[in-house]
Amino acid sequence: MLGIKFIKFDSMTYVLHYKNGSVVREGRGLSFFYFAPNSSIVAIPMGSNDLPFIFSETTNDYQSVSIQGQISYKIGNPKTLSDNLDFTVTDSGQYKKNDIEKLNQRIINEAQTATAAFIHGISLKEAIRSAKKIETNILEGLKNSPAISLLGIEILGASILSIQAAPEMSRALETETREKLQQEADHAIYERRNFAVEQERRIKESELNTEIAIEEKQKQIAEKKMESDIQKAENDKKLREMQLSADISVENQRKLLIEQKTQNDKKEAETKGFVIETTLKPYRDIDWKILTALNNNNDPKFNISLAFRQLAENADKIGNLNISPDLLDSILNDKNNRK
Repeated sequence: MLGIKFIKFDSMTYVLHYKNGSVVREGRGLSFFYFAPNSSIVAIPMGSNDLPFIFSETTNDYQSVSIQGQISYKIGNPKTLSDNLDFTVTDSGQYKKNDIEKLNQRIINEAQTATAAFIHGISLKEAIRSAKKIETNILEGLKNSPAISLLGIEILGASILSIQAAPEMSRALETETREKLQQEADHAIYERRNFAVEQERRIKESELNTEIAIEEKQKQIAEKKMESDIQKAENDKKLREMQLSADISVENQRKLLIEQKTQNDKKEAETKGFVIETTLKPYRDIDWKILTALNNNNDPKFNISLAFRQLAENADKIGNLNISPDLLDSILNDKNNRK
């Protein structure tokens, strides 16, 4: 009807209404009537977008890697973006051009540029293990890129989903990794066995050291006992020698005592003999008959015995001597009675 149209947008769309080349209204979620012949409407989506990507790069060892991930972004300045890309919509709200794909490709190109410098400086194995570093490089590259700043977009994040080598290289890496893991497993088994052998050796060495220590201790005990026995024997010997010396000393003293006693007895006997000799010396030259008379023994039989002695001394002078039986009997009977 005479070129007047009505259009309505949701709240996530920023709308620019151009009339005769000038912006007459703008904002999010607008709805309005417009005169189509002299109007142009630009609709820019304001929500965040997840942009998947996949591209290939070459490492410093000339191996190709495929990097897959996604970039999250949103449009921060829609007017700046509208100055660089065409987001004009038709009366039905459809984009006249597919510049959203062009925007996405530009972002992917900047991400690949930021990644290429990093990937070219590392090996294939390093690249496969460098997802986090690649994410960091993409973020820094996009945020510092002048082209991204001119588009008026804001980078929210980047994530790497996979890094893969070529199929044949992947198989080679898998084989190498498998062999390495097998070697590590074999080495671990060897280490465990070696550790077990070492532990067994240490245990046996400890047991042997213990036995040696016990033997050494027993040897020390035996030597100590031998020394004690030798010392005891020495002490017993010294004790016997001391006892023998004491016995010899006692015997020597006894000998000296006996000799001294003998000398004393001899001297005593000599003294007594001398005394007797001195006492009897005056009587030595006196006739025994006088001494007998001086004894003054009044026993008749004693006198008779003296008489018989006189007779015997003078027997050569006497011819015959007759003794009566009565006299002899009386003498003998008197002797028996005394007994």
